[in-house]
Amino acid sequence: NYINLKNVSFRYSNKTDYVLKNINLKVKNGSRVGIIGQTGCGKSTLLDILAGLIKPTKGNLYIDNQPLNSKNVKYWYSRISYVPQNIFLLDSSIKENIALGVLKNNIDLKRVKLASKVAKLDNFIEKNNDGYDQVVGEKGIKLSGGQRQRIGIARSIYKNSKVILFDEATAALDNKTEKEVIESIKNISKDITVIMIAHRISTLKYCDVIIRLKNGNIEGLYKYKDIKNS
Repeated sequence: NYINLKNVSFRYSNKTDYVLKNINLKVKNGSRVGIIGQTGCGKSTLLDILAGLIKPTKGNLYIDNQPLNSKNVKYWYSRISYVPQNIFLLDSSIKENIALGVLKNNIDLKRVKLASKVAKLDNFIEKNNDGYDQVVGEKGIKLSGGQRQRIGIARSIYKNSKVILFDEATAALDNKTEKEVIESIKNISKDITVIMIAHRISTLKYCDVIIRLKNGNIEGLYKYKDIKNS
């Protein structure tokens, strides 16, 4: 029901300054949360803590009332997806890339198609003669940047993730393609929590709240219209 950061501070070593300082944040299930701030303000570190990839130096991350720890972090990994700027792709079929980690014979094609529809990939795939068996090429060379990002989104849906973390996922896209990918993100079920770091404010137009980080602190919580007009 909730992801809760309580008094979270983080530094990479005893000899470095704190990257995050006393962060308190409660994210309700199904929320759309944006994170903005200048380079070096702690955005990616915050996302890494939410993902369970690094442990806070002080404070704790709670899933509902349970602190995330070494005993339950693997379960947390199974419930979240991470969509970076550069999507990892196998030189294999679209369906194998969407169902990444699942043996080819065990792939649920119905689920692949549903995930593709949510990510607005289905029209592109079904126009191709090979359909979901179309090979993407090394590093997805046969796909556009927007199509690669949408495979990342479809992969999250196929995995049945409860939380999807986007780390500047649209930063390398042109404005038109970015808008198309944002529409795909809008299409994600409201049962899924979406947390997004963004370079461009326009990426966050469907967020319920936008967090601005400054020097490792939460400077404020905003609505899109307030940020857009500021």
